[in-house]
Amino acid sequence: MPINLPIALTWLRIAMIPLIVALFYLPEHWLSMPMRDAVAAAAFIVAALTDWFDGWLARRWNQTSSFGAFLDPVADKLMVCAALLILLNLGRVDSFIALIIIGREITISALREWMAKIGASGSVAVHRLGKFKTATQMVAIPCLLYWQPLYGLSLQLLGQILIVIAAILTVWSMCYYLRRAWPEIRNKSDQQQA
Repeated sequence: MPINLPIALTWLRIAMIPLIVALFYLPEHWLSMPMRDAVAAAAFIVAALTDWFDGWLARRWNQTSSFGAFLDPVADKLMVCAALLILLNLGRVDSFIALIIIGREITISALREWMAKIGASGSVAVHRLGKFKTATQMVAIPCLLYWQPLYGLSLQLLGQILIVIAAILTVWSMCYYLRRAWPEIRNKSDQQQA
């Protein structure tokens, strides 16, 4: 397993997940709810920024690796799913939206694994639609974690609008990847039947 700064940042993002979750189990006399929400939102933002920064560094310093390419999306999915479960528990996100987003992540991860196994991973390579979906989630989630107005702006409302947009983009990007993979799936199926 290669160790370099981009991979270390990805590991840091994974390590931050239990810390963010633990904030919501602290007694209120240790940390008030508004402070807890602010710290959780800030930690999520830092983790999301490491996602952008580790990829940028890996490309800039030519430190890309197959392990890093595997670990980075795993860290993203763990981070988003953990945050959605927290928000679901707090009643700040609808269970249907959480199910759509988490279900899509599992489906596309399984699809990419299978496509790599049959040598067709290029057909489900990351597309800008998936990146836009991720960016929308990464803005919506801290808004929903923070849940308080900020400089007169209702982050609660903004987060709720953005998470619905993220859910729509989630379905759209899933359909895009499935459509791209379908010819390879059909070819493989035809070869097995022949």
